[in-house]
Amino acid sequence: MTLDTTYLRGSIAGVFSVLQHAICPENIVFHFIAASHHNRRPSDLLRHVITSTFPYLTFHLYHFDSNLVKGKISYSVRRALDQPLNYARIYLADILPSGVRRIIYFDSDLIVVDDVAKLWNINLGRRVLGAPEYCHANFTNYFTPKFWSNAAFAASFKGRRACYFNTGVMVIDLWKWREGKYTEKLEHWMRVQKRCRIYELGSLPPFLLVFAGDVEGVEHRWNQHGLGGDNLEGLCRDLHPGPVSLLHWSGKGKPWLRLDSKRPCPLDSLWAPYDLYRHSSLFSDS
Repeated sequence: MTLDTTYLRGSIAGVFSVLQHAICPENIVFHFIAASHHNRRPSDLLRHVITSTFPYLTFHLYHFDSNLVKGKISYSVRRALDQPLNYARIYLADILPSGVRRIIYFDSDLIVVDDVAKLWNINLGRRVLGAPEYCHANFTNYFTPKFWSNAAFAASFKGRRACYFNTGVMVIDLWKWREGKYTEKLEHWMRVQKRCRIYELGSLPPFLLVFAGDVEGVEHRWNQHGLGGDNLEGLCRDLHPGPVSLLHWSGKGKPWLRLDSKRPCPLDSLWAPYDLYRHSSLFSDS
């Protein structure tokens, strides 16, 4: 997970939910990635919050150098999607130690209501990445008309049954990632975007361009996403049909902001029990 002051409240709730529902929480190791600053105080504060809130948690905190994506990010439909830390998921294989083979990447706006070991244990087969796929989604909407009118760009999906997947929940084999040089492949499309403006949605489309159609499908229960509504208004949404193991407030509407404004959506009540922010002393500078 990434850690920053803006989404810290969501990250803490996410961690708490994972631990609450794990059969063996002592087996879980968290890898947190924070933006690198010349002034180290922000990361010191984040470390303090984690250790104060979860004294027995096994975790590591890494620094993400935003210079890695300087000049590669283009503006998107929502400002939060343009932050350098939003692109840290592209560099996980470079940031984490070489001895770490498999990871689960989680966004900071979700809670888990099942044993995360079930997700961890999925069989990736020959694939690098596993995630719930949504083949009913209109895939063309994730790219601009300029992309589809360019034969060379459109041909990048040739021979693949490309389906949308949400990058907020991914199981990744970092060894296969490094072997296949997937960071470089994602960066290639970021450079194309800077020149040609082929998409509007931050770090998601490069993942679709590189992986869609070659993802190990995971049960939809592991990413009931979109609970934050769309990227412009963040309207209330219902759960998708079927069982639920993970609730994900992707989109503009975040549960902590809606709860604070006294205008929560019905499903925000499912996030509230994991909100440790009410222990405000944990989040103070003292």
